[in-house]
Amino acid sequence: MNIIVSHIQTHPLIKAREAGQFAMEFSPDLGLSTMTVHLSPDGVDFSTGERLPWHAVEEVNANENNCFVVEGDALRKVVAFSEYTNRVYSLMPTRSAPTMLISGIPMHRIKDTDPYRDTLEKIKAARPVGEVLDTATGLGYTAIEAAKTAHHVTTIELDPVALDIAQDNPWSRALFDNPKITQCIGDSYDVIETLDDTYFTRIIHDPPMYNLAPHLYSSDFYMELYRVLRGSGRMFHYIGNPESKSGRSVTRGVIQRLLAVGFSQVKHYAQAFGVVAFK
Repeated sequence: MNIIVSHIQTHPLIKAREAGQFAMEFSPDLGLSTMTVHLSPDGVDFSTGERLPWHAVEEVNANENNCFVVEGDALRKVVAFSEYTNRVYSLMPTRSAPTMLISGIPMHRIKDTDPYRDTLEKIKAARPVGEVLDTATGLGYTAIEAAKTAHHVTTIELDPVALDIAQDNPWSRALFDNPKITQCIGDSYDVIETLDDTYFTRIIHDPPMYNLAPHLYSSDFYMELYRVLRGSGRMFHYIGNPESKSGRSVTRGVIQRLLAVGFSQVKHYAQAFGVVAFK
């Protein structure tokens, strides 16, 4: 298991050194667990053999928007550039699960909430059971939570670089370890054409913002979502802040197009910033 840290973990280390402590409890995985570390004049010693020099601790502490993997006595920032999308992906810490920044834009809601609670709201809206389709993997939180109640989850990710970031994220481990989750690489717009009719009991459609992926808000794509969803199936569609001007406009268009392709009901689900549609 890699040790991965952020300013949230290093700030208490610096305070402990200032207080003259020689040991303390520390999370090596962004808050999921704790271990005892020892503080020496040279740095922080982990029971797994790694040592983080104090200058490295201070480097992490000064950077609030990134997470770092400890490799020996050095640091590796969790960041990568995708030649496919021409975007920079990085892992950003929060007091809960980290989020992923895509060219500086967080892929989860973090204002007045956190990525884990944001995911749970989407799960409440979708009520995953049976066969579930997740149209945008990202860090895998939606697929991981859906798999707790579903029979199986198929999740689609456009960019393999996003999965590279997820590989470094302790909160994403089950995405790679859980046999109930199948990953697909590709654009959901194309991948969905390969999926069987009426196969999925639930769909969780959490696309990028409209201006980044308008084809995932199109009538053609919604027709495919309708085709692969079983009768009496349920879909949650994340849209964005319904109180913003753009959010209201996009939501109106989404509802109109979903009804036009055959969904029998489309209801606002404000807690999760989206709508729920029924077949």
